[in-house]
Amino acid sequence: MKNIAIISLFVFTLFSCKGKKTDSVNITLNDNAGARIAPKTYAEISIAEGGEWVDGSRGHKEYNSGTSFKNVDSLQVPAEHTDHSWFLRYEGPGWENSKIGYRLYLDWRNAIDIFGKKVDSLVLPYVGQDGFDSYHEPADWGQDILKAGKSMGIGSYGRIVADTVVHFQSVKNTFAIIDNTDNDSSVNIHYQGWKSGNEIIDLNTKLTIYPQDRYTKASLMPSKEITGICTGVVKFKEIPLIKKEGSQWAYIATYGKQTLVTPPDNLGMALFYNLDEVAEQKTGTDDHLVIFKPTIKTITYYFLGAWEQEPNGIKTQEAFIQDLNTKLEVLDKTNILK
Repeated sequence: MKNIAIISLFVFTLFSCKGKKTDSVNITLNDNAGARIAPKTYAEISIAEGGEWVDGSRGHKEYNSGTSFKNVDSLQVPAEHTDHSWFLRYEGPGWENSKIGYRLYLDWRNAIDIFGKKVDSLVLPYVGQDGFDSYHEPADWGQDILKAGKSMGIGSYGRIVADTVVHFQSVKNTFAIIDNTDNDSSVNIHYQGWKSGNEIIDLNTKLTIYPQDRYTKASLMPSKEITGICTGVVKFKEIPLIKKEGSQWAYIATYGKQTLVTPPDNLGMALFYNLDEVAEQKTGTDDHLVIFKPTIKTITYYFLGAWEQEPNGIKTQEAFIQDLNTKLEVLDKTNILK
């Protein structure tokens, strides 16, 4: 049964990195019968209110003097919006469960980032409320731990054209829809008129998180067959790539000191893909890449992060690889993680 998300301010108290008490936040859902439910997953997108678009110092429009943020169930991204235009709280949609959170930059970069969590509660309604990029600093709940740079981050998508990953610099319209249900939460994005190289397509994507584990299921639905649609994991110097193939599925992964934490600490990242859907796996300039075969069928893959500061989490590379191998066995047998 589908739920309507509401935010309730009680029970769970958060503190900033300086120890200053902030608003208490918790999340509840109302089901169709009106019963209050504490969800195990959550997704949101939040826009600034009370401001206006003005010419910015960086040569593009900025949303000026927004006084507060409002969650919305759906959004047509304004034509003026780009990176650091101050319109979207933490720059795009976010989704989480008790173990981990993710966010997608809903602009030309279109990278996916990781919110590492030190608590086993849902925290996204709090993140970014006390300053546009405050989530980069350590807090009691955790922080943004991944530097995506020019890459796709962890598990986002683009297209290889002439050995370069084309992000979403040229899109006619972008729509985002948030869906919170009893069983999972998802971010659905429709890119209308995405131009990459000499091709223009529509692309529907769905990013779903479940109550258990750390992974997100990604579904990509292109409107026509083109070569080069890809995903990947950000590449860091000195961090080797880990690879393994099963009978039907495979994974690529990295593990090591590859976080924004000071000093950097251990983070594992992995991406699972169906061998029948993939044309090539290779390393690019900024990403370890998985390149899909041309198709109009739904492309499905999974990605995850595992931070060593997560409560009762994975603390070593050996434990991380063991966890990945277990998931690979499940995928080979059932073709699904859920």
